[in-house]
Amino acid sequence: MAARVADTVIDNGLSSLKSAARYVYICSSEPTTYTEASSTYALGSKDLGAGSVFPAAIAAGTNGRKVTTAAITDGSVTGTGTVAYWAITDASALLANGALSASQAVTNGNTFSLGAFDITIKYQ
Repeated sequence: MAARVADTVIDNGLSSLKSAARYVYICSSEPTTYTEASSTYALGSKDLGAGSVFPAAIAAGTNGRKVTTAAITDGSVTGTGTVAYWAITDASALLANGALSASQAVTNGNTFSLGAFDITIKYQ
């Protein structure tokens, strides 16, 4: 097993994520597929455009490399329920997902905000 993966190798993976990511969804349950993220569990979304979900450069993270999302202030809530997860997709694949720091009730027709957060690929 490798003791460490080079930054350039990790950066290539993060670069792929950075260029493909387009949508940020807020979800009621943890999605494991594109359909779950974009439909089944989705209670809201924001289309940032391809390449705009992660506006800053790839950077050093805690024990790895990271990308940071754009903050969202005007996401569209499309369902009523409690959101507990986020998901990032392109037009056909779930690219990344995780838990929100706190769950929150949302109501269809409102907007949501989501502060910027990091996605890190850690060294081995």
